[in-house]
Amino acid sequence: MERVLATKNAMSKKMHVAEMRMLRWMCGHTRSDRIRNEVIREKVGVASVVDKLREVRLRWFGHVKRRGADAPDLAQLHLTEDMTLDRKEWRSRIKVEG
Repeated sequence: MERVLATKNAMSKKMHVAEMRMLRWMCGHTRSDRIRNEVIREKVGVASVVDKLREVRLRWFGHVKRRGADAPDLAQLHLTEDMTLDRKEWRSRIKVEG
């Protein structure tokens, strides 16, 4: 679990760095201008890409938790919640050929 968090944190940091590079470029600034990230973000008026990803994940989580009783049952699809823990297995079972 610790390794997963380290990987997730590393990816979040890379996304943040790339995002700030683009925002500075949009504003016509470089890192050598020494303008704080918060100032750049406020000038452009956008939320952090990491925060937006969290928002989308939580929105999807809420959607799944609110699904109606008429939603396909995992048992009907021969799936169990335990299968979701193994991403490779889960993806192979839910993949639609076409």
